Amino acid sequence: MSDIKGSDLTVLVPAYNEASTIADTIRSLKEQTLPATEVIVIDDCSTDNTSEIARSFGVTVVRPPKNTGTKAGAQNFGLALVKTQYTMAIDADTTLAPDAIEKLIPAVHDPKICAACGMVLPRYVRTVWERGRYIEYLFAFSFYKPIQDYYDRPLISSGCFSVYHTSALKANGGWQTRTMAEDMDLTWSFYHDGYGVRFLPEAVCYPVEPHDFKFMSKQLRRWSHGFVQNVRLHWRDVVHIPMLRSAIAVVLWDAVVATLAYLVLFPVLAVLVSPYFLLWYLIDGPAVAFPVLLQAARRNEFQKALASMPSFFVLRTVNSYFMLEALWSEVVLGKTLKVYEKGH
Repeated sequence: MSDIKGSDLTVLVPAYNEASTIADTIRSLKEQTLPATEVIVIDDCSTDNTSEIARSFGVTVVRPPKNTGTKAGAQNFGLALVKTQYTMAIDADTTLAPDAIEKLIPAVHDPKICAACGMVLPRYVRTVWERGRYIEYLFAFSFYKPIQDYYDRPLISSGCFSVYHTSALKANGGWQTRTMAEDMDLTWSFYHDGYGVRFLPEAVCYPVEPHDFKFMSKQLRRWSHGFVQNVRLHWRDVVHIPMLRSAIAVVLWDAVVATLAYLVLFPVLAVLVSPYFLLWYLIDGPAVAFPVLLQAARRNEFQKALASMPSFFVLRTVNSYFMLEALWSEVVLGKTLKVYEKGH
């Protein structure tokens, strides 16, 4: 077990109308091998019985005078009450593996590391959208994240489950509400201040992902606009950080160049020049499948991953559309997304 004391950690759980999931989240926190000193649920003026369910577990429940409008606003309301050395943020629809806190906390013992995040896997893998997200996470967290972690520069310390030095978090003013991706904004702000961030794949969390297109579209729209907003906000800083600059370039390449090539260029070339251009689709599949299936096999989930692969390409296409829409809206039209819509 880690040598840090439980009294050094406060967990913040922002919640708005989470009656269906909050019990599982708190129960997973109560069952940790390394418990927190305090769990604070910030009920952001829910219209259901989120508060009553949370209080039944004996945790601290606070409620702002009015709805803050964003997850960042709710977390900041709770942050004002934190007195411990470390602060952990977890979504109210997310559960943790029993040893998740114990596995994650040691990363922030280093004073140069002010935040750490863990492995994210969907709790349910049933619909095409959940299956697509399952593959997306397996690919990102088994391929991109370990490379980024080597340089202490993950693209983002996931908002659904991360731990922070409370002092660094408060010095930053908590979570900012100026973009739709407050966790990315916070991560890049830490880099600007000279801190590092770690990714610990052995610390696992399980969020409830959007199960249909309606909810997935809200989440993808928020994430896409949030990414573009953060690039515009932080580009002068991130351009000087090689790993972060490369990670952003990969995202933009995949969202713009690769998307236009796959949806427009290759089909046109196949019709006008040669059908051999369609072979490019056969190259992309194995490039994604190999690291995904390898990671899935280690988790004894090979069959589930194999069956979910087609869903990934559906989600990837939809995701690309929302990224292109965000770039067009934010950069070309100058229309910034300002209304936070929860994605499930």
